[in-house]
Amino acid sequence: MAAFRALNWDYRDFLLALPPPDGAIVRAAYPEERFRAILDAAERENRPPRGTMRLVLKNGVPVGCGTIQTLAPGDCEIKRVWIAPEVQGLGAGRALMERLIADCRELGFTRILMDTGRPLSQATKLYDSMGFSRRGPYQPMPPEAEGIMIYFELPLR
Repeated sequence: MAAFRALNWDYRDFLLALPPPDGAIVRAAYPEERFRAILDAAERENRPPRGTMRLVLKNGVPVGCGTIQTLAPGDCEIKRVWIAPEVQGLGAGRALMERLIADCRELGFTRILMDTGRPLSQATKLYDSMGFSRRGPYQPMPPEAEGIMIYFELPLR
């Protein structure tokens, strides 16, 4: 869990460093106290059959992570997919997503929902290439996120 938490904080730091308005939206949506609470909840709740957490290792060192959480019966969300910059471009993101999608199937979900920010073009390309369809928001979002977020869906049947 310590490695999972550290990678999630690295991801948040990366998002906070994005140019305006993206970094400011992240700062408003995920102040430190709220982000800490999200990670605490993930540790308690994102376990089979409700979800899971995965780490990516390179030579035994954690370099990436991703989370699955239940949204509604049959629907899950893949969240906080992060690959450390030093290993991006080596296929770790695709391998992690393939594992997370397989986990979603094994957990009995019938649909994956997820989102990413427009500045994360490599993530967007990856999700598009893996068969995710673009869609509108699947949960309430603050008005500041309009035009900044890209939403995805992947049916599992």
